[in-house]
Amino acid sequence: MSSISIAIFTDLFLYSVIVPVIPFALTSRAGVAKKDVQHWVSVLLALYGGALVAGAPICGIFANKCKSRRFPLLLGLLALAASTLLLCLGRSLAAMCVGRFLQGLSAAVVWVVGLALVVDTVGPAEIGQMIGYVSISSTLAYFLGPIMGGIVFNRGGYYAVYYMSFGIILLDIILRTLLVEKNVAKQWTINGEPDLVDTPIPDDSHTHGSTVTDLETSTARPPNRHPVVALLSSSRFWSALWCSFVQSIIMSSWDATLPLHVAHLFDFFSLGAGLIFLPFVLPAFISPVVGKYVDAHGTRLPVVIGFLSCVLPLVLLRLVNHSGIRQIVLLCALLAVQGFTWAVTMVPVFVEVTNIVTTMEKNHPGVYGTRGAFAPAYGLYNCAFAAGSLVGPLWGGLVVAKAGWGTMCWSLALLSAVSALPAALWSGGWIFDKNTNGGGVAGMQEMTVGEGLKEAGKEDSKHEKSLPVESKARSVGNYGGP
Repeated sequence: MSSISIAIFTDLFLYSVIVPVIPFALTSRAGVAKKDVQHWVSVLLALYGGALVAGAPICGIFANKCKSRRFPLLLGLLALAASTLLLCLGRSLAAMCVGRFLQGLSAAVVWVVGLALVVDTVGPAEIGQMIGYVSISSTLAYFLGPIMGGIVFNRGGYYAVYYMSFGIILLDIILRTLLVEKNVAKQWTINGEPDLVDTPIPDDSHTHGSTVTDLETSTARPPNRHPVVALLSSSRFWSALWCSFVQSIIMSSWDATLPLHVAHLFDFFSLGAGLIFLPFVLPAFISPVVGKYVDAHGTRLPVVIGFLSCVLPLVLLRLVNHSGIRQIVLLCALLAVQGFTWAVTMVPVFVEVTNIVTTMEKNHPGVYGTRGAFAPAYGLYNCAFAAGSLVGPLWGGLVVAKAGWGTMCWSLALLSAVSALPAALWSGGWIFDKNTNGGGVAGMQEMTVGEGLKEAGKEDSKHEKSLPVESKARSVGNYGGP
């Protein structure tokens, strides 16, 4: 877990550490005119998102076929080191663009493979709390990066920022090299018998003995199709992707607009532009608590509350429109509330994706291969998040340039409010389905992935009930059941 947390921290830290530095580097190193800085800041951030969009699905498929999770993680680290070197030495827009694109490819590997490795290690029953701890790492990196970048750039200059970055990469290289996967570690047993960790992980809440319902669930197997097709046939999965997409739009829009807004309004240099991200950080420490709640009670309520509670601070941010201490205090307070809403929504949305895949594996064991559908699911999840990080900087930058800060704030508030609806309807399963309980672990065995798969399961179950006991046992045996 520590290796994955550090890998995610490194990726996001190196993405965000140059957020307050890039506007000044564009003018001093690449010769960009001041009037064009906002445009190129948005383009560079969008390139990162575009690389994530392109790379995440491919990484998901590759990670599912690769025997070792460590190998793709090391490849991602090489891409990250190359991108950091390009950004450090580049004195042209082309070099900066290529560097940002390589960063996006690295992020695709880290997030897809890293999250799949987390599930391999802890299993879905405790995934919420564990993702809470990973979320602390990602949030700290996302918002400490601009703070540290601003401080180091102000005190030590441009290259000092990258010296710090290469030091973190070196630590990450050591940890990824020493990483031991669970399937490897379990082979180092005293009796030398390897543990088959690639089999689907059983649900702890449903192990009270074999009943007819258990057997019927295991026999409801769909056609043997690719896991991506099965996932994309689910309205519930599309809802989770939409929530991830919207979260990313709102978060990444600040990267493109906030440093320039505070520089214009309060005359902040890189130090102040970095420190303004500090209010986002502190609420991240509630993520494990949110994860524990989600494991016990489901995903629907936290996601809906998170999106709705995000609306008011976004609207009130329109009031930050002139200089002064009171305005700085108001801005910091509203950004802290924003950080709280992100902590409430990010963990349950990821757990929702995990629950959907766990349900697929439970209802149709073995159909999606020995490693299951976790890596492809996380590839699609990160693809949606990456699409948001592509749209967010363009949304924020273009709206501010054309219509002003206030318009950007209320437009994001409207987006957040609208997104609460699909979250309420589909998170944890269709809200009007009496078999769903909001997405908690205790109810996962009763929630199917798509309407087509659900109907297939019902038909097979009806057929099983109509058979005599001896015939039913033979039928279960034909499906590979116990």
